[in-house]
Amino acid sequence: MVVVGVVIGSNSDLETIQGTINVLTELGISHELSVISAHRTPEKAREYGLGAEDRGIEVIIAAAGGSAALPGVMSSWSNLPVIGIPLASSELKGVDALYSIAQMPPGIPVACVSIGSWGTRNAAYLAASILSLKYPDIRAAYAAYRAKLASG
Repeated sequence: MVVVGVVIGSNSDLETIQGTINVLTELGISHELSVISAHRTPEKAREYGLGAEDRGIEVIIAAAGGSAALPGVMSSWSNLPVIGIPLASSELKGVDALYSIAQMPPGIPVACVSIGSWGTRNAAYLAASILSLKYPDIRAAYAAYRAKLASG
């Protein structure tokens, strides 16, 4: 069963999101990757958000640049935890996306990680941390990763 839904706004984000996919795979976390634009395919975004929980998704990771609407849109259509990754896809190098994701209105929360490759990996680690509350195998894999970090 897929437990993490990774959503990007464009095929041009595929290379950037690879850090997320790599970490999820390394930790043995089942995931799916979808290309859904909050602006170009809003109905698809709505359907994804509304149906994610019924499909077994437990955490949504949404990456976006520029106005970075995608993470907030996912959170507006789902009660699941949403982790937003600001992408450096505009002249502002991702700061605009960071502000957009971090400044969600009350009641529609989005956890926000850093811009760029650190953020793509940290989104997966944050998802692992959330899922480790329920899944012992994910808890063990994440703990092993953290122990490896601590050992230098």
